[in-house]
Amino acid sequence: MTPSEPSPLSLSSAPGRSADSADSAVSAASAQPVEALDSLVLHATDNGVSWITLNRPDALNAVTWDQRERLIGLLADASADPDVRAVVITATGKGFCAGADLRGGTGSGDRAGAERTGAERAGAERTSGDVARMIRRGAQRFIAAVLDCEKPVIAAVNGTAAGLGAHLAFACDLVLAAESARFIEVFARRGLVPDGGGAYLLPRLIGPQRAKELMFFGDAVPAAEAERLGLVNRVVPDGELAKTAREWAERLAAGPTRALALTKQLVNASFETDRAAAFAAEATAQEITMSTADAQEGVAAFVERRSPTYRGR
Repeated sequence: MTPSEPSPLSLSSAPGRSADSADSAVSAASAQPVEALDSLVLHATDNGVSWITLNRPDALNAVTWDQRERLIGLLADASADPDVRAVVITATGKGFCAGADLRGGTGSGDRAGAERTGAERAGAERTSGDVARMIRRGAQRFIAAVLDCEKPVIAAVNGTAAGLGAHLAFACDLVLAAESARFIEVFARRGLVPDGGGAYLLPRLIGPQRAKELMFFGDAVPAAEAERLGLVNRVVPDGELAKTAREWAERLAAGPTRALALTKQLVNASFETDRAAAFAAEATAQEITMSTADAQEGVAAFVERRSPTYRGR
C-alpha cells in the first residue's frame, strides 16, 4: 500500500439512505467535476490482499461504465497475480454501492457514456436488442468478473447496497456487513426486472420464495435480517467492519490458494450440474490440487504435527 493512497480500511459507520435518496445522490454527483478514475476506484495490495475501494461517496458509490471496467480489470489482475491471494471489495462514505449510474461518466473520452446504446448517443430511438446488449456488456460482465475471480472475494458492506450494488455483494464469496448496512432490490420500484444476475443469485442464496418477496416488494433489508436470511455471513458493529474484513482476508491469503480457487469453482458450478458431473469435476479438481506444493505442505504438516505454511503454489 502506498503512503499516498487513502486506507482501504477507512469505512464510514454512518447509517445508509433510502433508495430514492440514492437516486438524488447519483444525479448530484453526475454534475461534479471529472475526477481521475484511479481516485474513484482505489486499489492497494497489502499482505497478499487486493483491496478494491469504491470512492464516490457523494453518489453513494453508484458506478459508471469506466469504474466497472476498472473493477473488472482489477479482479482479472488478482486472478493472474500469484502474490494476490484474496480480494476485498468495500467503499467509502455512507453507501456500499447504489447501483449503476447510467448518467455520469468519468471523462475517459472513448468509453465515457459507452453503456448508453448507439441509438441513444445519436439521439435516435432505441432499437430491439440495444438494452440486452447493454446489460450483457455492463452489469452481467461486472457480476461475472466477481464470480469468476480465481481468488476468494470478500464484500465488506459499509452501508446501503441497492440494485446492482446488492448483486455485487451477493456475488462475492463471503459477505461481511456493518450493522448500518441495508440491501435493497430496487428494480420493481422502477418497473424493471432485476438485472446484473439478481434472479440468478438470490434464489441460490435464500430460495425462490424469499427471493421473490425481496424482488417483488423492493423493501430495504437491514443487515441483521439479511444475516438471518442467509444473504450475509456475519454482521459486525460499524466500527469493527474494517478490522474483521482484514482478519478474514488475511486468513484466506494464508491459505492454500489453488485449493480455495478450485473449491469456489466446484461450489459455483454445483447448481448447474447433475451429481455425476459434479462428482467428476470434484475428482478432477482433487487431481489438480494434489500436485500443488501447498497440498504437499499440508500433508507434511499433518504428519509432523505442526501448522502448515502455505505459499499459494
